[in-house]
Amino acid sequence: MGYGIKVRVRGEYALFTRPEMKVERVSYEVITPSAARGIIEAVYWKPAIRWVIDKIHVLNEIEFTNIRRNEVSEKASTGKPYISATDARQQRAAMVLRNVDYILEAHFELTGKAGEEDTVAKHYNIILRHLRTGQQFHAPCLGTREFGAKVEIIEEGQPFPQSQVGNRDLGWMLYDLDFSDPRDIQPTFFKAELRDGVIDLKGVEVRR
Repeated sequence: MGYGIKVRVRGEYALFTRPEMKVERVSYEVITPSAARGIIEAVYWKPAIRWVIDKIHVLNEIEFTNIRRNEVSEKASTGKPYISATDARQQRAAMVLRNVDYILEAHFELTGKAGEEDTVAKHYNIILRHLRTGQQFHAPCLGTREFGAKVEIIEEGQPFPQSQVGNRDLGWMLYDLDFSDPRDIQPTFFKAELRDGVIDLKGVEVRR
């Protein structure tokens, strides 16, 4: 296991879309591991390292609200790289989360693309510097770009708020996408469960 970090992630709205919902977007009850990883990668990512989410602390009570969002009805492709947002715009209803507040515990591991200069200590110090100074590769978001995320580091030994959510069975949740075969990218899922407001992902069983 690489060096670990703890970050607090907050936002007014969040949308972690359930893939089984085809027409209207409906969020999972909490942030998914892949979305949590994406937030940390927005702060610091390199091909030489791979981020792994260990725990998700859900601090606020789970609260939903309905909104309407503008989306485009087409997808960009090599044959059509440009989409006119004005012409392809359509409004869709979405059930999103409100007032989300999470603490993410994560670590990184070196990948096969790491070189001799890629030491664990080097990357650990860089991610700490990015978090402390507010540096980012791109703006972190809570599931979709319109819902920005505030990210701050929790320093070693610094206490953080405890969850008030308690225990909750969240059912099957998206874990991540398996890119082992680029021609056949597969979603993976896990049985999510909140225990005293915490999802412990260490040793979790993942299925397709």
